[in-house]
Amino acid sequence: MMHTSTKTAHEGVDGHFNLPAYRAGRATLSRQAQWQILQVVLAISDILLTGVAFRLAYYVRFELSLPIFQLDVPFSFPRYQTFAFILVPIWIFIFAANGLYDRRNLLGGTTEYARVFRATVTGMFLVVLAGFLDPTFVFARGWLLLAWLFAFLFTAGGRFWLRRAVYLLRKRGYFLTPTIVVGVSDEGLSLTRQLLSWRTSGLDVLGFVDDDVQPGTPVYKHLHALGETDRIDELIRRYDVEEMILVTSALSRDEITAIFKRYGLMDGLNLRLSSGLFEIITTGLEVKEMAYVPLVSVNKVRLTGLDRFLKLGLDYMIAIPGLIAIAPILLVIAIAIKLDSPGPIIYRRRVMGINGKKFNAYKFRTMHVNGDQILDQHPELKAELARNHKLKDDPRITRVGQFLRKTSLDELPQLFNVLKREM
Repeated sequence: MMHTSTKTAHEGVDGHFNLPAYRAGRATLSRQAQWQILQVVLAISDILLTGVAFRLAYYVRFELSLPIFQLDVPFSFPRYQTFAFILVPIWIFIFAANGLYDRRNLLGGTTEYARVFRATVTGMFLVVLAGFLDPTFVFARGWLLLAWLFAFLFTAGGRFWLRRAVYLLRKRGYFLTPTIVVGVSDEGLSLTRQLLSWRTSGLDVLGFVDDDVQPGTPVYKHLHALGETDRIDELIRRYDVEEMILVTSALSRDEITAIFKRYGLMDGLNLRLSSGLFEIITTGLEVKEMAYVPLVSVNKVRLTGLDRFLKLGLDYMIAIPGLIAIAPILLVIAIAIKLDSPGPIIYRRRVMGINGKKFNAYKFRTMHVNGDQILDQHPELKAELARNHKLKDDPRITRVGQFLRKTSLDELPQLFNVLKREM
């Protein structure tokens, strides 16, 4: 992460905090142009390395005369050269279909390598399938296996070194994403400290947004409070913000849901959340590490038309037979909960689903109904909960609840939410 300016930011005429024009001179290309160049370089690298992999596979299989291969198999270099010219574009198309040139999936480390592996395996099986469908399409299995192995190793290795190059460029101001942190708290400061210390994360933290902190107030090192939450739209436009991180410990449930509804599906903005938000939002989320900080990001999937109809049919086809099959298990769990502790069998948790729609998510009750009173008897655990937002040994959880949580059986009633088209 690069912060080249030492100028003092100032309060603007409209009463909120203005950042200096710190990005001037950082990068001579726009962020969009930078990412487009990277995508083109990746495509060219994949084409060249896949071609080299196919050629090396031919060399190892046919020219080294290794005893592990059958030596009397007929081969023709022009034939395999033609294979390569046909297969390389197909494999690159498969790479694109697996999102390997999508900005959201680039520089992702192990997740990106997993996509490369899946894409190369898909390419190999397509070649095998073509051999079954067309008897005249004959090739050496050893060559195909080597081509797949080399293609994976080379393209993954190429992306490894390109990522290292991007890390170096980030220190010079390229491939940085303007980011604001919403919420000032110990969690927010810890999260920001980690992002600033991991300079290769690509998140360029501009400052904080908080309703209770005066704009211009220094918050952490050179970072200041930029304004209140009702100024977020203006901040996004003014500083071209692409990443917004919500610090859940600094915000109320209503504030979180309001921000999620407004910005969760906004084009050009990635909304990321500290990991305590699963209790509020349950659908359309995925966890991704940024500078070793686990952040929950919103998956902007919108189902319309035929996709919605197919999903509805699939949900009913799975949920109804599933409920019939597990009905005895549901009955046993309900009886066990009732015998273990007083209170309702089902716990209704108000959550937010896709497109900001709120609903009651059903779960088997796993806690005592007087959980707050139980926690008041353990002040040290109450302090730990306030500090870490979770307890390793939570006395509020019932004996049956511990088993249900460990086995995830407490989630089974959510099949009824599926039938109600809420999940």
